[in-house]
Amino acid sequence: MLRPVPHDRLSGLLREERGLTAAEAIARRIRHGNNDIIETPPHRWLDLVRDTARDPMLWFLVGVSGLFSLLGEYVEAVILLAALIPLVAMDGYLHRRTQASTEGLAGRLAARARAVRGETIVDIPARDLVPGDLAIISSGDSFPADGIILSGAELQVDESALTGESYPARKAPLPGASTSHPAVEDRHWASAGTRLLTGEARLRIAYTGGETLYGEIVRSAVAGSHARTPLQTAVAGLVAVMLVTALVICVALAAIRLHQGHGWIDALVSALTLAIAALPEEFPVVLAFFLAFGVYSLARRQALVRRAVAVENIGRVTCICSDKTGTLTEGRLTLAHQVPAEGMSPDALIQLAALAARGDSGDPLDDALLQAGAPVSVAERLSVFPFTEDRRRETAIWRMDDGSCRAVVKGAPETVIAMCAIDVADAERWRGQINGFAMTGHKVIACARRAVDEAAWPGGEPDKGYTFAGLLVFEDRVREGVAEAVATCRAAGIRVIMVTGDHPMTAEAVGREIGLGGGSPVVVNAAETAADTDGAMLGSADVIARAAPMQKLELIRALQSQGEIVAVTGDGVNDVPALQAADIGIAMGERGTRSAREVAAIVLLDDNFRTIVRAIAEGRQLFLNLQLSFAYLLMVHIPLVLSAALIPLLGYPLLYLPIHIVWLELIIHPTALLVFQNLPVSRRLLPVERNGPPRFFPRRAWPLMGFVGAAVTAVVVLGYGYALTDIQNVEHARAVALSGLIVAGATITLVLSGLRSTAARLIVAGSLASLGLLVQVPALSALVHLRPLHLTDWSIAIAGGVTTGLAALLVRLALKTRPRQPLPATAGRIS
Repeated sequence: MLRPVPHDRLSGLLREERGLTAAEAIARRIRHGNNDIIETPPHRWLDLVRDTARDPMLWFLVGVSGLFSLLGEYVEAVILLAALIPLVAMDGYLHRRTQASTEGLAGRLAARARAVRGETIVDIPARDLVPGDLAIISSGDSFPADGIILSGAELQVDESALTGESYPARKAPLPGASTSHPAVEDRHWASAGTRLLTGEARLRIAYTGGETLYGEIVRSAVAGSHARTPLQTAVAGLVAVMLVTALVICVALAAIRLHQGHGWIDALVSALTLAIAALPEEFPVVLAFFLAFGVYSLARRQALVRRAVAVENIGRVTCICSDKTGTLTEGRLTLAHQVPAEGMSPDALIQLAALAARGDSGDPLDDALLQAGAPVSVAERLSVFPFTEDRRRETAIWRMDDGSCRAVVKGAPETVIAMCAIDVADAERWRGQINGFAMTGHKVIACARRAVDEAAWPGGEPDKGYTFAGLLVFEDRVREGVAEAVATCRAAGIRVIMVTGDHPMTAEAVGREIGLGGGSPVVVNAAETAADTDGAMLGSADVIARAAPMQKLELIRALQSQGEIVAVTGDGVNDVPALQAADIGIAMGERGTRSAREVAAIVLLDDNFRTIVRAIAEGRQLFLNLQLSFAYLLMVHIPLVLSAALIPLLGYPLLYLPIHIVWLELIIHPTALLVFQNLPVSRRLLPVERNGPPRFFPRRAWPLMGFVGAAVTAVVVLGYGYALTDIQNVEHARAVALSGLIVAGATITLVLSGLRSTAARLIVAGSLASLGLLVQVPALSALVHLRPLHLTDWSIAIAGGVTTGLAALLVRLALKTRPRQPLPATAGRIS
């Protein structure tokens, strides 16, 4: 893994042990700001109180308690006020937990740092560090910012906060010979939020504050939790409709109770109780909670979320258009073979190609050439005609040390051959060798030269009359684990298309190696897709070769028109249109330009295709967990609202009193928020439904959830009617009905979660324990207007609750979506 080096900040500082002067530090602080990696809100507790006060349940209790006080029912009023304590505590805990994933990270950051200022070592607040500072990190200390390690021995670093990897990472100082490179290896790099375990290191600070990797993760988590996504908008609309409906029903219920001869107090309490039971405040809270958790969870998978909508969409991806170089491969070209033309030595061929290379181009091929070739004694480079996707070559004009003038070109073999004076037979022989190397996955460039009459040269690029000099063959190894990741995608019904500017045969060899098309990839030349009016060619393609950036944009639009949810990778400014057009734009964090990172929804921190697959797996599990949470809310709210409305409408005494609603909400809130959030990611990438427009729930799930809700309603209402032999038995009847509802809710939770998380086990056990205590302990049951049950009552309530709760198995099965196409017999696992 490589890290970019900001040479504009560190110029002249990588080889030196000197620190910044006070004046330099001040100037840099003005330019880059303080090293505030986590911005702590100035009024955290005030924000927490304000968020907690938004819970309508609190104001419901306060209002009803005041109503009972006015009527002289002081015991009831006190009980309702006492119920505020656990409710406020739970609400505060849940709101606080949404902040904990970001604010809790501050504990891993250094508060103070030792830095060299001038010739003196000073102890300063970590927020005062600036890019260019030389920090001294002792064993046990946290790194205060991101930077390059200049000195230290036997260095081991705990990077678990960023990578989740529990084993220490070994680090080493940057060799002096590497200081001019645009990027350094990860073993020479240290990040804020990690801790030095052994040794003492000197760190040249490169990035501070929000520019650090740690800071980007935190800020993305915060932004992701506040940005409004399409699903949040849809949920807000659903909540609005439900609120209006609940209001109408509540007014109707109050009027009917008055018409039935009940007093206005009964009518008011009936309406208020139904209102709070029907209020769907959990839905937006759960969604915001899951989105914030998803942002941080994906960051731990090395996928930095920059747009909250990515948390929703990443799990629905059906097609990945991936670059080859650096994503599927290591992105490090090494010279493997030299094939010089007659009369040219291998060393001379490399030196010739190096003349057409530039050290400041950022092109890994240029870097490989300059590393492989010995320096040539030349006088002056007169002109450069750089490589572009259209030209597919780079030409340089040199005045040599002997006074002669020479044009040198390197580039795509077919382009260079066309510029040479070469007979047909030789051209075919060279093309045969090019195809042979390309078939084994190598990158081949051709080189040529020609003399230039400087006096007669008009200043343009010579485009013919060259003498062919030979071929240089490079290799870029496939990244470890990519083949397994591609197999995982195929098993889950996700198309993987490699989009590359390479020769079709080179692209086919790499595609074959990583398993595209089951090992027999269909390769399409990008130029041919323009004539693919019916999409048949694109529909079967596994590899798009010779693709220019704008052709990538057209490819994405064509795939989207076929119903695909497309994720696309990109790293350059010319990839910006494609990244913007994709459903999920994924920029490369290591080698990507700032423009690409700014428009992308996700930034890969390690530029690895395997990370994309891991992020999709995380996104799909997160989406399934959110579906399970919403399904639970619907299947519990349906019987709660229906029974709260039906029983009073039938003229019976109220089933739920305000204290009962509080009790039920103390079970429903933490279940929806905590039980389903941390369900473990499946080792297999879950398949996705590809037919029709995306839906939050599959069509088949809606009637099943309605059936479960209706069945639980029947258990509650019938249990209440069975136990209500006369008006004196209303507390007994309430106990039977509530027991059936709570047992059904616990069974639904068990079925949907599989008790695969600690929260699930604790909350199910806690809800059943509260039922036993508040019903069977006479002193407690009297406080909540219930009466202890007999064995027969318990048998009826438990049998009804368990039976109807088990019907949630049908919903659980309905949420397991299937892909449109049949899957291979062997499904890939997430590595």
